[in-house]
Amino acid sequence: MDKICEQAVQFLQSILEGAGLSLNVSIEDHADACRLNIEGADADLLVTQAGEVLDALEQIVNQAFVRKLPKGQRIVCDVSSFRATREAELRAMASHAAERVRSTGVAFSFGPMTANERRIIHLSLAESQDLHTESVGEGSARRLRVSSKKALK
Repeated sequence: MDKICEQAVQFLQSILEGAGLSLNVSIEDHADACRLNIEGADADLLVTQAGEVLDALEQIVNQAFVRKLPKGQRIVCDVSSFRATREAELRAMASHAAERVRSTGVAFSFGPMTANERRIIHLSLAESQDLHTESVGEGSARRLRVSSKKALK
């Protein structure tokens, strides 16, 4: 996996240099995944619009290396701990939605989210015996709904 990560760093670095961005890519120590950390003067450009450019770069890198990665593994790209911060926000949002559904009994729908964001919320609430999560909608309008399992009966 280390060799693949090094190749991914070189690939991503060439994309960023080709785009004329002042950024450097390094491998972040992580035992279970290939995590690429991007730093530099233009880092803020990657996280505007809720990280759409960062998501796009991550998608390109994963598509380029999908056949070389062990099954179920992905390459994660991050800038200034953006992913970790966003994941913490999503977990807090999941907790808030869970409490709201439990107290009111009314289903809660999040706004449109990326597949990865929906996945984080699904996993955050997966252990909840009394709640059900599901993705609804199509394409970029796809949302996540949290409901009480009692309401499903």
